[in-house]
Order: sequence, then C-alpha cells, then structure tokens
Amino acid sequence: MEDQDNIIVTKDLSKSFDDQFAVQGLNLEVPRNVIFGFIGPSGSGKTTTIRMLTGVYKPTNGQVKVLGSDPKRFSQKTRARIGYMPQLFVLYPHLTIWENMNFAASLYGMGLRRSDRLRQALDFVELTEHRDKLTNEISGGMQRRLSLAATLVHDPELIFLDEPTAGVDPVLRSKFWDRFRELRSSGRTLFVTTQYVGEAVYCDLIAVLQEGRLLTVDTPKGLRQRAFGGDLLNLKTVEPLDYNHEQLIGELPFVRKVTRQGPTRLRLVVGEGKTDIPALLAWATGQGLHVENLDEFVPPFDEVFVELVKPEAENV
Repeated sequence: MEDQDNIIVTKDLSKSFDDQFAVQGLNLEVPRNVIFGFIGPSGSGKTTTIRMLTGVYKPTNGQVKVLGSDPKRFSQKTRARIGYMPQLFVLYPHLTIWENMNFAASLYGMGLRRSDRLRQALDFVELTEHRDKLTNEISGGMQRRLSLAATLVHDPELIFLDEPTAGVDPVLRSKFWDRFRELRSSGRTLFVTTQYVGEAVYCDLIAVLQEGRLLTVDTPKGLRQRAFGGDLLNLKTVEPLDYNHEQLIGELPFVRKVTRQGPTRLRLVVGEGKTDIPALLAWATGQGLHVENLDEFVPPFDEVFVELVKPEAENV
C-alpha cells in the first residue's frame, strides 16, 4: 500500500561492491511535494542511492519503497510516474534536439500526438528555438537543459536529478533551481543530488551523506543550528568590550558560545536569534554599552557542511 505522507521510504538500505559498502544503513523518509536535497562529496554514495531508488541496483541489505512499491518490482505504470536525469549526458549526439525528445517520449510509451507536450518541455528549459540543432553541436549547458526536458517530457510526479547542475555556469545553475521550484509548486517531488553544498539553501529538506552513511536530515535552518549549536549573532558596540563584558554576556541563559571578533565585536551563538536580540539589547543598555549593530549572521552552507562532517573527520 502506498504511503500517503512519504513518497520514498528506506530502512537500513545498504549496497556493497566487492565487500566494500558504497551506502550503509540508510534510513530515509521523503515527504511528497518537496525539494529533497541529497548532499555529499564525490564518492559519498549519492548516485548509488538513486540507482537503488530507481531499481537500477538491487540493494545488498535493507528495504526500500518508492511510490509504495519495491523499485525492483516496478510496474510500467509506476515507472511512468518517475523521471530520472542521470549525471552524465546519455542522449544521442547525432540526433537533433527534437528527435531526442521524441525518442525519450517513445520510451515512456507516449502516443504519437505528443508534439504539444514536447514543445511544453522544451519551452520550460528555453530550447524551443534550437529544436532542429544536432545535439553534438550544442553547448554543454544546453545539453544539460535538454536532459532535463527529456526527464520531464512524460510529466512525472517524482523526479530524480543526479548532479543536475554539475559543470554548468552560475547563471544557468540559478535558472535550474528556478525551474525546480516551479516543479515543486506544481505538485512534483524532486530528489536532487549535488556536491555543491551551497545549493542546500534551495531545498526544503537536506540529507547530508558522508562516506556512504547518513549524518542527518533537516531543514536549511535546522542544519545551521545543528552545525553551530544555535543561531549566530554579530554584536558590535561603540565602546570596547573588555574581558569582563565577554564573561558576563556568556553567562546569559540564552547565550551558548561567545567568540571575540575584534575590540568591539563579538559573535554569539544563541538559542533563537530573533527572540534573543531584544534581551541582548537590554543587557547592553544595563552595562552602559551603545550597540552599533546587532544582527543575525547566516553562514554559507560550505561552512555549515564543514562543521557537520567535522566530528566524522575527527573520529577517523
């Protein structure tokens, strides 16, 4: 029976090659209608996981349900509800864009009256005016857009995107994420792998993978709090902050950590930035300090990722 809340469920999912685990003990619940980011460095098991979720690989151990079914036993009807954009370009280089789209549509059993749907998919990735170009004569970025269009041509509800922005320029990368948000808004679920950890901010939920093991699953805000122990605030005062000030502010019940950034600057880890700022302002006033600036610091996800995997690295 299909899970009404989660479109993907795995339990202790593992895959090994020659007695070496590529993925081990993976437990996931992916809700419907979200962008689910699957983030980790190259070789961490992202592609292997997608191949198990789509039925390309049979798991060594564990259980997996996608759209309520075991991927190795997908019916044709269930497969038609799934789109998969692989990491590498796999379409035919000596066919035109339009011919490749027709080929992709035929794989999903779409009828001959499919021109409108093909045009819609090409419009979505801004390739309609290039439809008659040979695929081996277009840029790498256009090939990535064509791969996305071919993935979407049959209008799937669950879309697997394996490193969809790998090797593309920042402008195209931004456009891709705009398209992904449009797909989510139309009721689709997207499972996106990436090694660009900064892209985590575009996801609703993020799973962090390290050496085949799942470290955590959380929202972008939740990952930041988990990595640093709370929200980060930057405090700058007019007067110098001495050691006594640093000690006193560290004793406030909602302050978890204090780091000096300069003579008049402190970085604070607090429980909840927005609600703790008024209390900090009141504390500064009581100390006779004039606050020049007090605002929340949002660290880039590269820093968040380094903090999250640091305990793992220290245990190696």
